[in-house]
Amino acid sequence: MPTTTLLVLYYSRHGNTKRLAEYIAQGIESVPGCDARLRTVPNVSSVAQATESDIPPQGAPYVELSDLEECAGLALGSPTRFGNMAASMKYFWDGTATHWLSGTLVGKPACVFTSTGSLHGGQESTLLSMMLPLMHHGMLLLGIPYVNPELMTTATGGSPYGASHWSGVDGNNTISEDSKKLAIALGRRLAETSRQLQKP
Repeated sequence: MPTTTLLVLYYSRHGNTKRLAEYIAQGIESVPGCDARLRTVPNVSSVAQATESDIPPQGAPYVELSDLEECAGLALGSPTRFGNMAASMKYFWDGTATHWLSGTLVGKPACVFTSTGSLHGGQESTLLSMMLPLMHHGMLLLGIPYVNPELMTTATGGSPYGASHWSGVDGNNTISEDSKKLAIALGRRLAETSRQLQKP
């Protein structure tokens, strides 16, 4: 079976969502034959003439629509903005109508992850908000099952809807061991499911 490429697409302002993305990628690459492709989206501004450079100054490259075509599955992450995904991520999905019409993502597995500044700052509603465009694209949504014992012990993030992290108001809370294990488990589940779906 050829190498299976899973897209890990995230937006991160202060690095916490990026770190979760890296743990999910670690879980993906723990599955033989699977490769994680890390991508991000440019920041959007309320100032209409403000633009980002074509290449990010650091970290993952910007996502291209061809990444959606080439991936066998998707992990989607964003920090929480008032219980919703960040505008930069929403802006990207608003530009995928061509792929929605052609069914590029139909039948591919997907999962979601987020980071919040406050403990009850909308982790689960943000995860659910990111699922909506994926459902419209016909993707198969995966969560984290309770066979992962960390779901019962975590005090910092993680839910059956997806991986999450409580970064604190200043963003300085490190990702807990429970949240790390759940993110890795989610990436592994995405990769294993994708491999199963590709079997003849």
